Amino acid sequence: MNLELRHLRVVCAIAETGSVTKAASALGLAQPALTAQLQRIERTLGGPLFDRDRRGARPTALGELVLARARVLLPAMKGLQDEAARLAGGGEAPRWYRFGGVNSPILGRLVHRLAAEQPPAQITTYASWSVDELAQLVAGGRLDFALTGVCGDAVPSAEFGLSWREVAVDPVLVLLPETHPLAARDEVRLGDLRHEQWVAAPGDGCFAAACARAGFTPRKVYETDVRGCVDLVDAGEAVALCQATFRPVDGLVTRRLAGIPLRWRLLLGWHPDSPAAQGAELVLETAKAAYTDSLAPHPSYLAWLLRNPGFGVQQPSRV
Repeated sequence: MNLELRHLRVVCAIAETGSVTKAASALGLAQPALTAQLQRIERTLGGPLFDRDRRGARPTALGELVLARARVLLPAMKGLQDEAARLAGGGEAPRWYRFGGVNSPILGRLVHRLAAEQPPAQITTYASWSVDELAQLVAGGRLDFALTGVCGDAVPSAEFGLSWREVAVDPVLVLLPETHPLAARDEVRLGDLRHEQWVAAPGDGCFAAACARAGFTPRKVYETDVRGCVDLVDAGEAVALCQATFRPVDGLVTRRLAGIPLRWRLLLGWHPDSPAAQGAELVLETAKAAYTDSLAPHPSYLAWLLRNPGFGVQQPSRV
C-alpha cells in the first residue's frame, strides 16, 4: 500500500481525539473500518503508531515522527489546493518573490515590507557569497532577484544578461572595539590601521587594493561569516570593515574612514525576460524604502547623509 494524504488525516484525527472510536466518529467512519485502516497504515510504515489501551490512544515515537511530518504536509497541500482553485476560478495568483543574497543590510526589511503590502505573496530567500552564482540562478529562472553589493564603480559580470539597478551607495566603515585607541576619533585613516590584524567576510576583494593605495599590505586577514567577524573584533583579535548600516553591537563602534577610500553599492538584479521583470520597479522602490528604514538606528549616519547627498539612495540609474 502506498501512503496517501488521507492516511495522514486518519493519523492526525486519532492523535487529536485521543481515541480510535472518537476519530471514527469525527471522520464519519465505522470504528472497525478505521481500526483496519490504521493497521494497514502501520504495516506500511513498519510499526505501531499508537499505544492503545482503555485510556485511549497515545502516539509512539514512530507516531510522533509521522505526526510531525503530517502537520507540515497537510496544511501545505490545503494551501496548494486553495491557490489552484482561486487561479482556476479566474482569481489573481499570489505573487512569488525569490530573493538571493547575503550580508545585506536591507533583506529582512524588504521581505517585511513586501509581506505587509502583499499578504498572499510567497517569499523565499537563498544565501550565497557569490554574485556570479546568484546571477546564474536568476538567469536560469531559479531566483527572481539578486540583492548584492559591489565595491566602488565595479559592476557584476554581464555574462548572464541581468539588469542591475542601484538601490543605495554607502561609505565603507571600520568596526573597532570601543576600547581601541582609535575608537575615540570620528574618522580613522586607513593607513593608521596598518599594524592591525583584519577579519573579513568572503568576497571583500577590494579591501587589499584599498590598503595598497594607503601604502601597506594587511598583516593578517581572517575570513569568516559576519557573526565570526563580530566575535573576532569583540575579542580584540582583529578589526573589520563593515557597512554603514551595520546593526549596533554593545562593546563595538563603527568609524568612518578618512577620505572614503571604499564605497559599497547595493544593487538589485533581475533578468529582463523573466516574469519577475514586470514587478521589478515595484521591488526596486520597496528595496529603497527598506534601505531608508535601515537608517533609523543610525541617527548620526543619517545626519551625515544629509550633508553628503552623493551617498544613500540616489536618483534612478542603470548599472
